Amino acid sequence: MISPLSTIPLLAGLLCVALHFIALHMFPRWKLLDFPERYGLIRRRLPYPSGILAVIAFLAVFFFMSAHDMKDIGLMAGVTMLGIISFIDDRTQLSPRVRLLLQILIALLLFAAGVRIYTITNPLLTGGFLKLDTWNVVAPFFGSLPVWSGVFTVLWLLLTINALNWFDGIPGQVTTLGTIGFLTIGLLSLSARVNQPALALIAFVLAAIAFACLLFDFPPPKVVLGDTGSMFFGLMLGSLTIFAGGKVATAFLVLGVPLIDSFFVVIRRIAHGKSPLKGSSAGEHLHHRLLAKGWTPRQVIILTASIGLLFGGTALFLSSFQKLLAAVFLFCIMLALSIYSAPARKNAPAA
Repeated sequence: MISPLSTIPLLAGLLCVALHFIALHMFPRWKLLDFPERYGLIRRRLPYPSGILAVIAFLAVFFFMSAHDMKDIGLMAGVTMLGIISFIDDRTQLSPRVRLLLQILIALLLFAAGVRIYTITNPLLTGGFLKLDTWNVVAPFFGSLPVWSGVFTVLWLLLTINALNWFDGIPGQVTTLGTIGFLTIGLLSLSARVNQPALALIAFVLAAIAFACLLFDFPPPKVVLGDTGSMFFGLMLGSLTIFAGGKVATAFLVLGVPLIDSFFVVIRRIAHGKSPLKGSSAGEHLHHRLLAKGWTPRQVIILTASIGLLFGGTALFLSSFQKLLAAVFLFCIMLALSIYSAPARKNAPAA
């Protein structure tokens, strides 16, 4: 008997591929093309933002997968809102503060609909948990809402959305990491610890969609994903982690490269008196620095994918404390890469 775990993701991937072939012909006619001159690139304009195709493919497949509860409806509403906002941002460039405010509203919508983290595992204590539902407030229509759970859930979703978005400096980087991340969550959902085959199906659908995008996004790209795609994949990675019982540590190991890189970028911006919400500039992120060192885009993607596969794969078999040690080790690797890729300081002129 053919399993839905293979057929439905395959159909989702094929649908996304078909949408890309349509976009290659129709986006130029609709003048949906990118702006390479903004970034000093000399090449032909490409269909942009192709990330909207991933949003459409997911919503089309997810809508017909099964009966939906409030959590699923909230997720579809959040994905739709983020897709529309990101599409507008890709075309007209919203201000960072407006974009952040809208992201917060979307994260709050998902939280109110039931996408919530209730506990955080304490890796220093066997069986220890930090409960996030000890302080509740009553809201009209949504009933009792745990405040600390809301704070942590919103911050986590903002982190995954923006970390993936900031990491979209090289074509194929986000879709590669997204494919790895969704596959990891899918396998985790099938494990005895989680045992959520329905969640695994959603994760594998998203993995197929991310891989379909990668076929057109991998250097040299035929399309440009845009914030629409990177934010969508970031939102879904963060949301599925919550659905899987708040497996934040596992997601952190999969997404460690963009998350830690974003942390370093924010620290450097603050140290130089810049706003942490300021848009990326050349030389800020790890991929920028490695390219400046002479690495090719494909080499950078291979590095990112290798680290994601190594830590994400091993996270499936690690205890909470072992995941903490792995996270520390990953942080050290990223720190070493940051030091290695740092631009050489120019010598001060002689007096």
